[in-house]
Amino acid sequence: MSELRPGKLVRVHLGEHDRVGGRHAFEALIDKCRELGVSGASVFQGLEGFGGSSEILRPRMWNGDQPIVVTIVESADVVERILPELRSLVPEAMIAISDVRMLRIQRSPA
Repeated sequence: MSELRPGKLVRVHLGEHDRVGGRHAFEALIDKCRELGVSGASVFQGLEGFGGSSEILRPRMWNGDQPIVVTIVESADVVERILPELRSLVPEAMIAISDVRMLRIQRSPA
């Protein structure tokens, strides 16, 4: 069985309408993570939020923009390696990094 080990939780906060090269910024981030060999990443939609502009992001408003969070859990050395790439990819975002303890559970096929 795997043991708990130190890691980093990376959350990249974006808006649904944020674009990189004509595509959703979250899609570009996911593709870049895969290209860089990240173990996994997930995208979550928020119900409501606001960022540096203080503009409320809520989907139910006309032309609303949902908050989006790309989440990555990885070892500190991988996060250190990928962070410059993630920062250069998106034109505007908030990236939060936290220390975590991680445990990978993998079951053997029956």
